[in-house]
Amino acid sequence: MALPLEGLAAIVTGAGRGLGRAEALELARLGAAVVVNDFGQPGRDGSGEASATPAEEVAAEIRAAGGTSIAHTGDVADHQQAGELVELAITEFGKLDILVNNAGILRDRMVFSMTEEEWDSVVRVHLKGHFNTTRFAAVHWRERSKAAGGPVYGRIVNTSSEAFLAGSAGQPNYAAAKGGIVGLTTSTALALAKYGVTANAICPRARTRMTEDVFTVFERPEGGLDPLAPEHVAPLVGYLAAPAAERINGQLLVVHGGMVAVVERPRVAAKFDSKQDTFTYDELDALLTPHYAQRPAGETFAAAEVLGLRRGEG
Repeated sequence: MALPLEGLAAIVTGAGRGLGRAEALELARLGAAVVVNDFGQPGRDGSGEASATPAEEVAAEIRAAGGTSIAHTGDVADHQQAGELVELAITEFGKLDILVNNAGILRDRMVFSMTEEEWDSVVRVHLKGHFNTTRFAAVHWRERSKAAGGPVYGRIVNTSSEAFLAGSAGQPNYAAAKGGIVGLTTSTALALAKYGVTANAICPRARTRMTEDVFTVFERPEGGLDPLAPEHVAPLVGYLAAPAAERINGQLLVVHGGMVAVVERPRVAAKFDSKQDTFTYDELDALLTPHYAQRPAGETFAAAEVLGLRRGEG
């Protein structure tokens, strides 16, 4: 029996460790040839000397298991290097079918203490990094579609976060970048659908180098798979990359510990109409102040309640 991703070529960014590594291994297990991308800096804040070792070790692990894989150690936040990554997949495998954007860093700080550099660096790696690879992959699929005279196979899986959904007080840069990734995903989904390409985003919750101090309250079990292991997330990525998910496009899914939640787009919770040409201050005060007085002080996105999240997680 053919594997779900047999004959397909994939890129996974930030795949030298954690979630990206688990996702790259899963795509390879399902039959895809995988380009393992990782810039290889040791610090979760993007600090330290870049190293080829993490990407090369994961690529070697895939090959040792009988799969096909090569390493790429460029910085996806650099526009040119992201283009080279996509070109590498096309050159080595003849095409690109699947793009999984996962690379990211953390530089946490409260908004009143955050520096411009801390803001820019996180937005650069997460949001610009997602855009860069998406842009070059989209060019490839559009050109293939025009040459074929119809749709081609293309899958994008982007990585957002519950920090965007529920808020995270010490991560204004990260939450903003992850929210931007959702916007990029839905826009890309609309733009590329006619070429046969789908784009979806996931909000994974996993115990990795980036979240090592976030999930300290959740103890690792003595036996069995950790409920926060990245291996709980990887199967969803493999599924979204597969032909079976062709009808799923522009969606946001939360995944962790054997649970997948499909997140609805924001809905109107209440609507107020002015009784004249335009609102006055007094009219707004009479309508909105009582409405919000019924809600707990400081309450934010309803998604936090729906998903049972606590602020600061994800």
